[in-house]
Amino acid sequence: MPDLKIARNVHFPDALRIARAKSLPNLGPRLLFFSGGSALNGISRRLKYYTHNSCHLITPFDSGGSSQVLREAFDMPAVGDLRSRLMALADETELGQPDIFQLFTYRFSKEAKNRDLENEFASVLSGEHDLMHAVSQPMRSLILSQLRVFAQHKPDDFCLKGASLGNLILAGGYLANERALEPVLFLMSKMVAVQGTVRSIVDRNLDLGARLADGTTIVGQRQITGKEVAPISSPIEDLYFVQNGEAIAGKDVKLPKRNRKHIEHADLICYPPGSLYTSVIANLLPRETGRTIARQGVPKVYIPSLGQDPECVGMDLSDRVTALLKTLCLDAGADCRASDLISAVICDQDAVDASELKDMSKTHNIPYVALPLRHKSEMEKYNPERVCDALLSLI
Repeated sequence: MPDLKIARNVHFPDALRIARAKSLPNLGPRLLFFSGGSALNGISRRLKYYTHNSCHLITPFDSGGSSQVLREAFDMPAVGDLRSRLMALADETELGQPDIFQLFTYRFSKEAKNRDLENEFASVLSGEHDLMHAVSQPMRSLILSQLRVFAQHKPDDFCLKGASLGNLILAGGYLANERALEPVLFLMSKMVAVQGTVRSIVDRNLDLGARLADGTTIVGQRQITGKEVAPISSPIEDLYFVQNGEAIAGKDVKLPKRNRKHIEHADLICYPPGSLYTSVIANLLPRETGRTIARQGVPKVYIPSLGQDPECVGMDLSDRVTALLKTLCLDAGADCRASDLISAVICDQDAVDASELKDMSKTHNIPYVALPLRHKSEMEKYNPERVCDALLSLI
């Protein structure tokens, strides 16, 4: 039988839809986010009050911090952003697992001596550390089994300074499960009662590369994003994958079937705030992502970041939408309608003039909606509740 498509007028905020979601979050809608980094974590924490069925497809391409130390030691995808989102969606009440939550979010000191760090790690591994001892059985044994695998494979010169204990547990689970992220992400989700689904967009150890308008090429997520090194000075023309120093086009990296199913089952698809290229567009590169999105008859919303994105040199909001559509069309096809890939752009009412919004709507044939979404005290951050209200109003 053919699908039935129904259109309706949307009111922001829709009090009935919001109240209905909050009354039964365990039966809430399936909102799917393409994201990475920490920009969405605050919104994700608030989202738990509306639905326990959101899905977060995360980029595993981080090339800095403790994630990069693990990547270099074990030739594995970056897990820091995955762990961070798992913790944002964890049940932090007494009904959840607060002791495990504290364990997974613990970081070793950056200032301590290596000998002291090794001793502390040994106390965790033996179960005598206060954080590990506080975890009840059988969870403690499950966690220790992952951590012991990490310890068995840990190089002698592995640096624990600033290391996230949760990342080390994820790494051990990855190695214990034939170098696959899916099993350990599932296990960690159950341990901290994650109220949603968190998955890596692809389960491969890849880097990101960018070709700039001035001909420069840059390799490495941290080198592109411009937050820990000098920002790029020329616009990004092309984003691609890199493996063992060789460029790989997105069409040569297939979106896993399990992630295609998550997209197909979504009630709403969101391209959320975050670094445009390394957090959002990187998720859209794998083959079959664009065409799978285009086939879904659900709202598809872009919420741009507030403030200055170092990756978007000289780009206004219209340019950012164009960059998203360009990437999606590489897979969906050049003849795919923009409205099949992005249903609406929702932005803060103070970010863009009304006349500009009207012009951009005509350019892309996509409605641009301006709402009061900004945080009152932190002007470069969204108010999580207002963003969640807006998204729920669309479903």
